[in-house]
Amino acid sequence: MTEMSDYEMSLPIYCSAKANKLIMQYVFQGLEIIRLTETFTFNPKEGIDNPVMVTIEDADSVSTPSPRLCVLKRDEGESYGFNLRVERGRQGHIVRNVVSGGVAGFSGLKDGDRLLEVNNCFVEDIPHPEVAGKIRLSGNQLCLLLLDGEEYEQAVSRGEDLQSLVSAHKGEGCRPPRLCHITRDPASGLGINFTPVEGTGGRFSVSLAAGGAAEKAGVCKGDHLVWIDGTTVSDFTHSALSRMIKKCGNHITILVIDGESEKNYLRQRRPILPAMAVPHNLPHRARRLHLVSEADTYGFLLRLEKAASGRKSHVLRAMESGSPAEKAGMKDGELLLEVNGEAVESLKHEEIVDRVRQSGEQISLTTISLVGLEFYTQLGLSPLLFCEDAAVEREKESSVSASAAEQAPQKEMDDSCKLRYCSVRKGPLGFGFNLDSVPQGPGTFISQMAFGGSGQRAGLCVGDVVMEVDGQNVEDKSLEDVIMLVKEGGHFISLLVMYKTNMRREQTDTPTRDIPDSEVKK
Repeated sequence: MTEMSDYEMSLPIYCSAKANKLIMQYVFQGLEIIRLTETFTFNPKEGIDNPVMVTIEDADSVSTPSPRLCVLKRDEGESYGFNLRVERGRQGHIVRNVVSGGVAGFSGLKDGDRLLEVNNCFVEDIPHPEVAGKIRLSGNQLCLLLLDGEEYEQAVSRGEDLQSLVSAHKGEGCRPPRLCHITRDPASGLGINFTPVEGTGGRFSVSLAAGGAAEKAGVCKGDHLVWIDGTTVSDFTHSALSRMIKKCGNHITILVIDGESEKNYLRQRRPILPAMAVPHNLPHRARRLHLVSEADTYGFLLRLEKAASGRKSHVLRAMESGSPAEKAGMKDGELLLEVNGEAVESLKHEEIVDRVRQSGEQISLTTISLVGLEFYTQLGLSPLLFCEDAAVEREKESSVSASAAEQAPQKEMDDSCKLRYCSVRKGPLGFGFNLDSVPQGPGTFISQMAFGGSGQRAGLCVGDVVMEVDGQNVEDKSLEDVIMLVKEGGHFISLLVMYKTNMRREQTDTPTRDIPDSEVKK
């Protein structure tokens, strides 16, 4: 080879066609021009057979990151067999210590993987304790979407939108399932029938009585049944399902999904889990209470009490009149589930009291009634899956005056129904609001707001009806469709909203649907 300058070099040229198949590659920093010092002859019978003419893949070419779905199933009391960590100097929720031969290892998790979704909820922008909580609340089955650690770091370095990457991977037509509680009507019964899907076993379509109990509870025509009262129906015969319906009494709780979405879930081998569901008409919900101390007290007592069943619970008692506890909506006899987002189930009573005392001027408590806890226990679900903010309950109570507002002068109606745009940028904990809708009623509205969150700073208020999402009209869209549009909006969304003081709320005991990357803290 001849001497090379900064911008030229000579490559050896081989005369033999067979020898020309040997490619010698030289890489030099700063090289911009390759000057050939030899020529070659083109033989049309053999084609171009020169190494410098061989097309090789550009070293700078970038492959699209490929997320992978891992479904974990464990036995009662068994560990999933991995840790989830945040590490200094590294981004994302990192999978570590995958146990060889354990549930996670068998399901395909690898050390260094980054977690993108938990049960269809995008978690990249969610605080680590909340992500860990979602895994804990999922029970014995878990659906995770992961990205290889190296691919993740390359994607982040290129500034790729990971949520768009996830949306592209999942494709369209994957609406969330719905968890619906149906109360038997004395005259028309449950208002629902199930028909086996032709050519399949353990799959049943839904038919409804118009205006019946099931339709009012959020079940839709053409839905497919996934789960009933805590039991999946994939192994049921039609006769077995019919017997179960007869034994259910006056109430059933079912998990349903529209037929097209079910096909997409099955195609992707994605399980359909209650933890993914939009709740409808559930009779009991855990509540988040936000207390601000006055005169160094919250005004309630916390007692450890033993029920007749022998179960011990941390019970809220003795709310003082006019105290922060009473103002927040605390009820005597409610059970304490969380303190500032931390579950108290495994804590000693003294440890819980210490956490309350160390909270300072403000505290967040998650509570539920004893009957409510029993309801979720029978279903095999955690009551923390479907929480609502106590402020929503107060909003419902204030809606009693809605009918009077309908009779107000038109000017007052106009003042209460003004349209406004709110631009919301996702914060460290998300957009900071939850959405809800009234079953069989029009419109999706803001049902919960995180105090000091992005939504509140943008001017959103509880009760705002969402008219547009990023310029797309959503007045006639379902709650699930609006949630999908918000999720697909990325890190910045523009909402056209209208605050209606006269909005009907007679049926707003339907639990709110948390947007997956919600900023509302437990």
